[in-house]
Amino acid sequence: MNRFLDVAVVGLGFIMSVSVAVAADAPAAADKAAPPAAEAPAAPAADSAPAADAAPAAGTAGSGVAGSNKQAAGGGPSKIDPKTQPGKSSGPDAKWADTRWTLESGEPTYRITDDGTIDWATYEGFKRYHSECHVCHGPNGLGSTFAPALADSLKTMTYDQFKEVVSSGRQAAGGVMPAFAPNPNVMCYVDDLYTYLKARADGALKSGQAHVKKRVAKTKEAQEYEKSCME
Repeated sequence: MNRFLDVAVVGLGFIMSVSVAVAADAPAAADKAAPPAAEAPAAPAADSAPAADAAPAAGTAGSGVAGSNKQAAGGGPSKIDPKTQPGKSSGPDAKWADTRWTLESGEPTYRITDDGTIDWATYEGFKRYHSECHVCHGPNGLGSTFAPALADSLKTMTYDQFKEVVSSGRQAAGGVMPAFAPNPNVMCYVDDLYTYLKARADGALKSGQAHVKKRVAKTKEAQEYEKSCME
């Protein structure tokens, strides 16, 4: 009898110990199942990705807002009609003629709006100057130790004088200006070069301002002329 009681007690003790062990292991099992639940909130982070791809606000680079004159660095041409572009030029009688802004005399001129948007010819002149001329005459037409500042020279030099010097060259005490008549990379853009440097000489275009690329698009007619001149 006592033997059977001992066996029963031992058996009951074993069952209780197993029950306690299972209960003790239950939190651990729950803990192991917890990570997936903890990872679930990661979904909102993924939702934030499309926000970065959303269209940029107006006025930022690449916004491409129709009718906006403001272009960030690296932006494209303004939507302004080149033929009716508002702004200031080197004379009050400036008007659109053929492919560019000119004065009554036929002299090419710049056209710059209040927000700094420049006409296509001024921008083209800026590019050509820094491609062909700035090595000697310095960035922005400010001169160097061996060539004069053209931004100063055009305060007194006429359009015809400028074309003559560029075409035929000039000898001076400080050095020699080569003749560019055989070079289409200069002569096909001589009016644009004059326009850009005149804007610099008049103070209408500040140093480095054209880098902003706030410009009016080149007309189709101007593109056709350029192509025929370079052929």
